[in-house]
Amino acid sequence: MRRAVCPGSFDPVTNGHLDIVGRASRLFDEVIVAVMINPSKSGMFSVPERITMLREVTTDLPNVRVETFQGLLVDFCKTHDAPVVVKGLRAVSDFDYELQMAQMNVGLAGVETLFMPTNPLYSYLSSSLVKDVTKWGGDVSQHVPESVHRRLRSRFDSGAQPE
Repeated sequence: MRRAVCPGSFDPVTNGHLDIVGRASRLFDEVIVAVMINPSKSGMFSVPERITMLREVTTDLPNVRVETFQGLLVDFCKTHDAPVVVKGLRAVSDFDYELQMAQMNVGLAGVETLFMPTNPLYSYLSSSLVKDVTKWGGDVSQHVPESVHRRLRSRFDSGAQPE
């Protein structure tokens, strides 16, 4: 079985994330969307909320499952017999950082990284930008799934602030 991991914080999941996950699901038998747990960082949405959102928006991708991880990504990959990490690249600046991570991952555990260029429709899109625009009353409905948009609006209507 060809298995890959798409890691991230997904706070919240965007259409750009889903584009990468969907494309990866066509290349691999199974794709594990791995939500990173970072205890030193408080996100807008809790890890269980992110998992719920991701499971909701990937129901049409039967070979995609959502898990969490803490610690080294390569350890998660080894535990789940996934020799490949799939990462979306929006810009050259993403590549500079991701290349170092990819080289470390292959050196530590032989885990390869597949870089996918982001669809130009999503090249500027990030979770942080989505939260900021929503905070100031902007409409991000075209950048996130509808269920995520409802949660964002509800969160900001209740007074939450992005990190």
